[in-house]
Formats: sequence, C-alpha cells, structure tokens
Amino acid sequence: MLDRPVESRPPSNERKPQLRTPAPVATPIEPEGLTVTALLAALRRRRLVLVLCALLFPIAAFIAAKQLTPRYTATATVMFEPTDYSARELQSILRDETTTDAVLASQVDVIRSLSIARRIVRQYDLTDREEFSWWVREAKRPEQWLYRWQDGIARRVATLSTDLADLIAPEAPVPRPGRERAEISAAEALRDKILVSVVRNSRVLTVQVTTEDAQLSTDIANMAADLYISDQLEAKFNAVRRANEWLDGRVAQLRQELQTTESRIADLRSRSGLTRGVSAGLGTEQVSKLNSDLIESRNLLATAEARLAAARRGGGGADLTALGASNLTGARAARDDARREVERLQATLGSNHPDVRAARSRLAEAERSVSGETGRVVQALDAEARAARARVSSLEEALKTQESLLNQSSGAEIQVGALERDADAARSLLRAVLERSQQTVSQTAIEKPDARVLSPATIPGRPSFPKIPLFVAAATILGVLFGLLVIWFLEQADSTIRSGEEVRAALGLPCLALVPMLKRGLLGRHKVEDYVVRKPLSPFSESMRTLRAALWLGSEPPRVVVITAARPGEGKTTTSVALARSAAMNGERVLLIDCDVRQPALGRVFRCEGAPGVTDLLLGQALLERIIRRDHLSSLDYIPAGAAEIHSLGLFMSEAMAGLLDRVRRDYDLIILDAPPALAMADARVVARLADATLLCVRWRDTPRSVVRNSLGLLEEAHARVIGAALTQVDAKVHGRSGYADAEVYHPRYGGYFRE
Repeated sequence: MLDRPVESRPPSNERKPQLRTPAPVATPIEPEGLTVTALLAALRRRRLVLVLCALLFPIAAFIAAKQLTPRYTATATVMFEPTDYSARELQSILRDETTTDAVLASQVDVIRSLSIARRIVRQYDLTDREEFSWWVREAKRPEQWLYRWQDGIARRVATLSTDLADLIAPEAPVPRPGRERAEISAAEALRDKILVSVVRNSRVLTVQVTTEDAQLSTDIANMAADLYISDQLEAKFNAVRRANEWLDGRVAQLRQELQTTESRIADLRSRSGLTRGVSAGLGTEQVSKLNSDLIESRNLLATAEARLAAARRGGGGADLTALGASNLTGARAARDDARREVERLQATLGSNHPDVRAARSRLAEAERSVSGETGRVVQALDAEARAARARVSSLEEALKTQESLLNQSSGAEIQVGALERDADAARSLLRAVLERSQQTVSQTAIEKPDARVLSPATIPGRPSFPKIPLFVAAATILGVLFGLLVIWFLEQADSTIRSGEEVRAALGLPCLALVPMLKRGLLGRHKVEDYVVRKPLSPFSESMRTLRAALWLGSEPPRVVVITAARPGEGKTTTSVALARSAAMNGERVLLIDCDVRQPALGRVFRCEGAPGVTDLLLGQALLERIIRRDHLSSLDYIPAGAAEIHSLGLFMSEAMAGLLDRVRRDYDLIILDAPPALAMADARVVARLADATLLCVRWRDTPRSVVRNSLGLLEEAHARVIGAALTQVDAKVHGRSGYADAEVYHPRYGGYFRE
C-alpha cells in the first residue's frame, strides 16, 4: 500500500503534527467521610489483620496468665447486729444509739486492725512465708542467676579495680529484722491482702482474704471473723466487769457513808437526850399530845359552861333533857300539865271553883318541884365546869413546861433531822446501786457479741487471680480494638488505589476496566499475553472486552489509543497486547505499535527480538510494509520497537511519526501504542499528545496515588486526552472480599458466565 518509507516523503515544513483535542479531565473527587459502609468494607478487606490480632492477643494473654502465680480469695460474711443492754450504764459504755454508716466503717477498720493481723501472723507463722516477708525473698536473692553473674564479674574485676567492682557488685541481702519488727511488717503485708466491705443497704460485712494458698486464705478469713467476734465479746465482758467493780465499790462507799450517818444520829440523840417517837421526836410527840388534850379539855369546859348557863337561866326554854337532867324534865312536864288543867278549868268553871283552887295547888306544888330539881342540876353542872376549868389549867401548865423543854433541844433536833434526811438519801441511793449491780451480774451471764458469722469461708475451688477467662476475654476485646486501630492505620497509610471508586475519587477519571491477575496455577503452560486467545471466555478476556467497549462507547470513539502507566511493572504491555488481540478476535483491524524504545517488550512477546521496527521506520531505514508483522495466534498486526538504540524523543516529535499515524489510520480500525511510563519518560507524553486518547494503567494496590496523580498531571500538561484508567493485576479473590461495589463481578454467582 505504501511503496516508500515514511522518511522519503518531502520535507515536513508544511506539515504540522495533528494535535488531538485533550479530553477534559474532571477535578479529582474528594473522598467522602468515613461511613458505615466504608468502615464495613475496610473491615472486610483487612479482616485477616483483625482476626490475627483477635487471636494473638488472647493467646498471649493465656500464656502470660499461665505464667503468673495464682492467688486464691476466700470470703466470710459477718452480720453486725448490736444488742440492747438492760443496764443504762452499759449502754453508755459499749454502744451508740444507732447503727450508722460511720459505725459500719469503723467495724471495717476493726477487722483490718493491726491487733487482729498480728495475732493471725503469730498463729500461722507468716513471718517465714515469702508472700508476707520481704526478708525471705532477700535471703533467696543470692541464689538467682543474675546475682551470681554480677557477683562473679565483680570478683574478677576486683583484681583490677576495687571501685569498679563495687559498682558492678550486687547489693548484699538485707538482714532479717527483729522479731517485733518482722511481726509488724508481716501484719502490714497481711492487712493489704484483707478486704472488708459493707454490703449495700445492709449490716452485712464481707471479709475477703487473697493469698497464694487456698487453705491459708480460708483459715485467715475465718480466723479474722472469729477474732473480731471474740474481741467484741471480750470487750463486753471487760466493760461489764469494770461496771461491776465500780458498782461494788460504790455500794461499799454508800454503806460506809450510811453507817457513819447513823452513828452520828445515835451519838447526837444520846448526847441531846432525844428519844425517837413513832413518827417524830418524843418531845414533839408529847407537845402534840398535850395540845390535843388541851383542845379537848377546852371543848369540854365550854360545853360545861354552856350547860351551866342554860341551867341558871331557869325555864328560859333550855333543853335540860339535853343537859342530862331527866328528873327536871319530868317535873317540868308535870308543871306544864297542871298549868293547862288550871286554864281549862278556869275557862269552864270560873276562877273560884273548888276544882280550880285544887288545880292551882297542884300547879304550885309542881313549881316547887321544878325549882328544887333546877337547883340540883345547876350545882352538878357548876361542879363539872370547875373540874373542866381545872383540867384546862393543868394541861396549859404541862404544855408550857414541855414547850420549854422542847425549845431547849430544838438545835439538836434540827441536826438529827438533817442527818436523818442524809441517811434516807443514802439508803435510796444504796438500793438503786444494789439494783444496778444485780442487773449487771445477770447481764454477764447472758452476754453475747454484736456480730455473728453468717457464712464461714470455704476453700476456693479455683484461683481468683489470674481469671484466665476474663483475661482472655479482655485480651480479645483489646486485640479487636488494636486490630481496628491497625486497620485504621493501614487504611490511612495505604495510598494505593484499590477500586474503581478510588480511581474516580483520587484521579477524577472513570475506571474503564478491572484487569484480573493471572496466577501461575491458572496460567498453566500459557503465557499471560496468550491467555486472552487461549481462554476467550475467561474473566481476563472479558475485562479486555469491557475495556474495548468503554473505548468504543465514547462520544468520539478513538482510533489511536496510547496505553501508558506511571511507572514500570504496571502491566501496560500485557494490557496492550491483550486488548489488541481481543479486538482482533472481534473482527477488527488492529495494529499494535511498541513505542517503548528503551525497554521494548513486543519483541519478547512475539519472539521477534532484534527485528526492525518503528525506530527503523522513523529513521528511514525500513519500509512500513516490512516492519508490520502478523500475530501467529490472531489477526493482529504489530510493529516492534526496532533494533536501533537511539534517543527516541526526537523521532516521536518528528513529522514522520505523525505521518505514520496518519497512514495507519486509513488501514486499521484501532491502533494501540504501547508507550513507556509517563512519569519517567518524556516519550509517553509526546506520543499521548499525538494519539486520539490515552489510557492510564494503574496497578491495583501497588501504585501510590501521588505517583499516579503526578503522571496524570504530566499528561495533562502535554494536552493528552486521558479518557480513563484501568486497574491491572487485580487479585480476584481478595478484591471479591473487599466490599467495594465493583467487586461484585467476582462474586461466585457470575461463575456461569465465564470459563477458565
């Protein structure tokens, strides 16, 4: 078709290289923030890291826990229930009014007191146990290999320098302290291992003891509870004993005081002549008796004088019957009868009638009888009055005499009364103290402590530390968290491109295809470049068809396509050969040109190393028809790089290169240019500017984004029309588990569409 080399054409001053309008490159899309979907996808991609951390941490924790010395915790529970006391004195001595939080807190300190701890140390000889005695560990230190090693070196160095030997030599073991100090030190160590706590909203105390010996933990817990209760009971007994002693002393004191007071009273009575009556002093009782008798006599005197006066008044209506004159009463009754008879007779017979005169004689006789009886009564009453008057005078004299005597002994009587009151008070106090003493004696017989053991400690069946399940669970959680941290760090540190989404986000380019990696086991005896022909229904071949379709479906399907990469090893040559063969197998006329002059690869692929190629053509040393070769597996035509080792940049910038592309456009549907890496070689940028489109190959999870962006920027500066990128060497299994949207194509559900 062409009968002369391209170089033989007329000078190219009139011919300018045909520049293609560069495709507009979108601004790189900033990745969205961390979403749940992205997080799950990251976990899915890095799940091996998470699983590894989640396994290694608990395994390490399990091994470390097995190396630790186990400790056992025994627990005893005690109920604090203060008892009441019948004696108020004991209540004030032994207990508070109510059980408050402060009281319960004080009970905690009592159980953990140094006194109880020292008795436990003596009971179980804890001063000889390494767990409680630092001096036991010090004594064993010379047996350790580090001590012996340092000591041996120090002995050898001592022959050279004693000062240096002193620096190297280990510290000598500290000697055992004295018995008292050792016991206190062991007790302090024991207190650190005793934990006493109050169950919330109750009066129950839990006593927990943690040591390296299960039996010892149980014994110490039970003994601490028993000592706490026994100390309480002993304190009560001591308090009761002190109260009894005080009460007994008080009784003796009161008895002595009462005896002294009574002796003083008796002595004062004997010196003052005071005799005790029934209810008061004898003189006082005599005065009282005389007063009573005097009052009674005066009453009798008044009565007698009243009778005498009544009798002397005569018939003045006095009731002589009341005075005891019965004869006078009869005479007066006879006189009254005679008077009424006279009056009756005078009224009927007249005053001179003999019966009237006889009646008047009887009346006169009755009058004389009344006068005689009245005289006798008056004499009797007068005698009685004189006797009463004499008795009153006698009693008054006796009363004056007795009052005079009483006044003389009144001072002594006052003293005796005061002493008697003191004695009465002493007797009352003595009775009260004796009563309290009896109560305290009875309280001693029924005394009980303020606490009791609810449940004694039992031998623990398994150690409380280390809790291997808890350690393993915590280590698992920690491992998961650490794994998540590692995953986050790996995700942040991983600057490679792992999916089509990241291609669009990082580069602003569409991802035209995901080219799967062909592992050696899958290839068998085939070469990677031949796989698209040998396995036309494989996923690899389908990715080539996807790439070709993406190129064809554009608004302006390109005819000349440059395939380049940011750096070597990205798979651009393999992609170029595979894409060219796939398009040729589809019936297209395809030409593949090797533009990587520095490291040509088509010669190796098609086994034509050293054959003339594009550089020979551009130098005018070969004809186009002679350098175009046919693929032995397909209808693909290709042009190798050539044998000449020259600087190719000038050749690609020459008009000859543009003329070559114009000539092959007329004969082929698709021309693929395998260009060198764009980041290091300027050839790629020149070739990309001459082509209709540029395809950028990016190795999956290998090429850093910054490198790809840099190469893309160089292509944009060269006005290359970069239409997209292809992710190459994608591990189908790994990417299929990555969680990215474009990993769906590698799901087993699509296995029926492919044939390996």
